[in-house]
Amino acid sequence: MVIHSLINNYSGLAVPLFPLLLPLPKLAIPSATSTSTSTAAAAGGFISFKQLHLRRRLLLPFCTSSSLSSPNSQDNDSNCVSGDSIRERFLSFYASRGHKVLPSASLVPDDPTVLLTIAGMLQFKPIFLGKLPRQVPRATTSQRCIRTNDINNVGHTSRHHTFFEMLGNFSFGDYFKKQAIQWAWDLSTIEFGLPPERLWISVYQDDHETFQLWSQQVGVPVERIKRLGEEDNFWTSGVTGPCGPCSEIYYDFHPERGYADADLGDDTRFIEFYNLVFMQYNKKDDGSLEPLKQKNIDTGLGLERMARILQKAPNNYETDLILPIIEKASELANISYGISDDQTKRYLKIVGDHMRAIVFLISDGVVPSNVGRGYVVRRLIRRVVRTGRLLGIKGDGRGDPEGAFLPIIAQKVLELSTHIDADVKNRAPRILEELKREELRFVQTLERGEKLLEEKLVDAITSAERSGTVPCLAGEDVFILYDTYGFPMEITKEVAEERGVSIDMNGFDIEMEKQRRQSQAAHNTVKLAIGSGTNIADNVPDTEFIGYESLYCKAIVASLVVNGDPAVQVREGSNVEILLNKTPFYAESGGQIGDHGFLYIAEGENQPKAIVEIIDVQKSFGNIFVHKGTVQKGVLEVGKLVEATVDVKLRQRAKVHHTATHLLQAALKKVIGQETSQAGSLVAFDRLRFDFNFHRPLLDGELAEIELLINGWIEDAILLQTKVMPLADAKREGAIAMFGEKYGEEVRVVEVPGVSMELCGGTHVSNTSEIRGFKVISEQGIASGVRRIEAVAGEAFIEYVNARDLYLKQLCSTLKVKPEEVTVRIENLLEELRVARNENSAVRAKAAVYKASVIASRAFLVGHSKQYR
Repeated sequence: MVIHSLINNYSGLAVPLFPLLLPLPKLAIPSATSTSTSTAAAAGGFISFKQLHLRRRLLLPFCTSSSLSSPNSQDNDSNCVSGDSIRERFLSFYASRGHKVLPSASLVPDDPTVLLTIAGMLQFKPIFLGKLPRQVPRATTSQRCIRTNDINNVGHTSRHHTFFEMLGNFSFGDYFKKQAIQWAWDLSTIEFGLPPERLWISVYQDDHETFQLWSQQVGVPVERIKRLGEEDNFWTSGVTGPCGPCSEIYYDFHPERGYADADLGDDTRFIEFYNLVFMQYNKKDDGSLEPLKQKNIDTGLGLERMARILQKAPNNYETDLILPIIEKASELANISYGISDDQTKRYLKIVGDHMRAIVFLISDGVVPSNVGRGYVVRRLIRRVVRTGRLLGIKGDGRGDPEGAFLPIIAQKVLELSTHIDADVKNRAPRILEELKREELRFVQTLERGEKLLEEKLVDAITSAERSGTVPCLAGEDVFILYDTYGFPMEITKEVAEERGVSIDMNGFDIEMEKQRRQSQAAHNTVKLAIGSGTNIADNVPDTEFIGYESLYCKAIVASLVVNGDPAVQVREGSNVEILLNKTPFYAESGGQIGDHGFLYIAEGENQPKAIVEIIDVQKSFGNIFVHKGTVQKGVLEVGKLVEATVDVKLRQRAKVHHTATHLLQAALKKVIGQETSQAGSLVAFDRLRFDFNFHRPLLDGELAEIELLINGWIEDAILLQTKVMPLADAKREGAIAMFGEKYGEEVRVVEVPGVSMELCGGTHVSNTSEIRGFKVISEQGIASGVRRIEAVAGEAFIEYVNARDLYLKQLCSTLKVKPEEVTVRIENLLEELRVARNENSAVRAKAAVYKASVIASRAFLVGHSKQYR
């Protein structure tokens, strides 16, 4: 099946696509282990099987409201387990079978093909593609995921979500079908105790091996094994690339219906909860399949779905993962979920689902805005606000009509987040403040927007009745609601559909194009195909980076690329991308731009001297450095020895600005509060740029205090310390992670003793005195709750000061005053100009009156009546 069908069939089910090796949420679960062990876990280290097992045993069972209401109910048994317990038991099960427990990746992926993390596979994608070596042969994760393509189904069905957790086990060329199938069955029937007779299996129609493993090795009756076609049970990554058959496990809620005509797609009877993908083929350009040298396993089990099954809940929402959030919303609306009608329950389910997505998105650094990821979270927030109003929530729901209710419900999400991602609670102040600000801002225009929308809907319905046509809302009106009143198009569409009115999407798109192009929702496919042509990186090993120690080295040209195509030789004047076996050039990452410099080929017998100017360096496929430049002289060939030389002055400028950025973050935390966090950065040769989360502009006094702190640290001539250590140790020591960066088990820590400690792979000065000076150029807002500071340091600081000094001298010369008199002189000139303008206006007015009187005096009588002048 193509990746689209896999994703569209999910929403809450862990449909495995591909994962990447990234850290799982800190599993801060009560433990009977020692204090040191607990501390290590809380610091984000990897969790041992023993720790997981001990934690699992301490988790209390959860019972749904139905079982709680009947103390003697048979539902209140050992199968009634908490969602947190299910997660821990899954990880523990696979940890005991040699899998490394890895942390969840951020919801903001390091992948340009997707807007948000939509599957557990995403963090392992480069490994499955063979672009990164495997760190472990097998792994297991609990991955936080976001999908918005099913947003309109949330609350309507029993299983669709925007936020869900995907539990997965993965093999990178290690075990394959036999073990994967047996373990999936053992997990389901032994670990979780599901009745074997209630489990059905789907396999790809031509995958006879898998069919036999299920029927003969596991012993599933053939009547409960369904062969499905390519659309349902064959996974592909694209037109070409890795692919393979799938096998899924379904739970049967109604086994009494028997085997005859059983349809696994019947949601009233079955729910798919575990998907196994067997990556065993490579799809070639001609469509043929060839066996992969390294066969992989990619699986996914939907936590919400398994919780529904084990907790005997009627749907995914009425489990301990979501129901407490629904109950909090019910409390604010002064209603009872249990006795509400279907429409009210649907509204409450929307709030319960969306609030989880909103809290974790903001926690991972996504700020509400009108583009990209920010639009996704803004759309969800505004949908919850409108839904809350439909439920009858007034203000904050607790008597304050001017208050916000989202932060109150978010508190419940934060309470439930500990075992998903312990870091979320540490970010609580920022999350709650962002929610309050966004809700109150939207409420200001919501009533006017709702009134306008109602008027437009009535006009559309009335017009359609007169003309006998289908009512349709004009695209221009939809755009006005979006642009002026902050109504996401999807909300307008949803409200219109409730009234039986369609909307003119073409007209809306035209209006959007007039203003700007924007991304409205997350991409919902993961592209794994590398392209139709030869992939240069296939046969090129990782680049050895020596740029921390040296700015010069001799290297071999491994590959050349011109206009996207491989080349063996490039001549003078050609733009080229160069892959070397080792390099002193820093590749752009962590906000720092790539080095500039030159590649030289010395004079030889049959080889003219060649010079290549390098103007950018990027990383590709993990750790392959791509040097972009122009051949200024001679010929460059694959396999030749070159002398790689970094521009020393530009590197020093980058080092100065990068260290100054660390000092800036430390100063911001001291001046405006520890809760502020980085939201982006740029370290360039001419300046630095630092984006951070804060709700208001900085005061002049605060900016002055920040500059004073940083220049004081520069004057103190502090010697920097750089070391490599385990990620868990670095976090335990208080190192701050840089925004958007991904980290392995070993990390590089840059410390300015007594000032800052950050995980950073960038280049830095040896001593703060090398920075020489620091100056803020500007401070401004760039999005809701996000501020930006631009500053200069080092040589750029000297240039900035000299340029301003020159401007001041020119101004003094023009005004013929001393520097300290410039302000007074300009104020006087402005006052003189104001007076002159007023006098000029008065003269013009008098002249106009005089001119009018002159014209009037020249009037003469016309017509026979002599009454008109």
